Formats: sequence, structure tokens, C-alpha cells
Amino acid sequence: MPDLSPPLPVLESERLRLRPMRAGDVDDVFALYSSPEVTRFWSFAAWTERAQAEAWLAERIPWGPPSVYGWAVADRRDDRFIGTASLFALAGPMHRAELGYSLLPSRQGQGLASEAVRLALAHAFDVLGLERIEADVDPRNLASCRLLEKLGFQREGVLRNRWRVGGEFSDSVIFGLLRHEYVGAA
Repeated sequence: MPDLSPPLPVLESERLRLRPMRAGDVDDVFALYSSPEVTRFWSFAAWTERAQAEAWLAERIPWGPPSVYGWAVADRRDDRFIGTASLFALAGPMHRAELGYSLLPSRQGQGLASEAVRLALAHAFDVLGLERIEADVDPRNLASCRLLEKLGFQREGVLRNRWRVGGEFSDSVIFGLLRHEYVGAA
């Protein structure tokens, strides 16, 4: 039976392209998730082998709409992978999704995460017609908390000792953004 799911759309801004992930992204994906700086606040430890990136991509490349929108964040000038942005756990009847994002350390602090998240949010609200987007953030990840708050997300609660990475338990702050809050902030 043919796959009738819509293809993952390519989204573009001034500096970025959100596009499907490719097998050729493997070295950059490994660089991203082998960085202790990137994975410090994630629910998994930094990778130690390139095979982990290969397996991760092999699992995720087939994923797509309507349940997951998992983009490679690429530099628009050369289309090179610099991070990820995703809408996942889409609950169709509930009109909600969860948001995730990451950037290579060398590309952080330049407003690129905000630019990528804005593209994903515009797609979520304007194209998919979602009502609510959620993000789960380690409260020690101050940069990510600030980014979400700048985009209009509200802190809604704390889930204590939710994740365990490298033998350490950490909390999660749940952020939420409703359609009318996003439209009002734009």
C-alpha cells in the first residue's frame, strides 16, 4: 500500500532552511549529539560512537507527517546541517504538539535557534492549525528558557526528577504556548 502521508515541508527564513534529514548529515549529527555542551540538558548522554548517529538517522529519516515533523536545521547558504527542530507527539484531536530543538555549539548565541523555532511555530499554528505547543526544558538550561519566554511561552509547571542522565536526576519545566498568545506576540 502506498504511503499517503504528506512529505515533510521545507521551511525557509533569511538564514535557515528547515529540511528533511539525510544520511549525508551523519557526521554533523554526530558532532551535535557527541557534544557534552549540547547534551548536558538532554535526556541522553553525549554519544561516543559515530554508529549512534547512523542509527539515530536511520530511525528518524522515515518519520514524517502527520505524527512527526522532524527537520534538519541547515544553513541556507550551503544547506549544511547545523541542528534540529521538531514538532512531535502531535495529538490530532487535541490540536497540540511538543517542540524540540538543538544547535551545534559553534552556531549557538546567534539567534538561529529562535529563527528555527519561529519557522516551526508558524507552521504549527498557521498551516497545521494547532492550538497548543509544549516544550520540556531542564530548568538549568537558562538559554532555552529565555528563548521560549521571548517567543511567548508560559512556564506552566515543574516535573521533579523527570530525567536521569549520567546518574543524575533532573527536573523538567513545562512551557506552553497557545495559538492566541503566539498571534498576539507576533
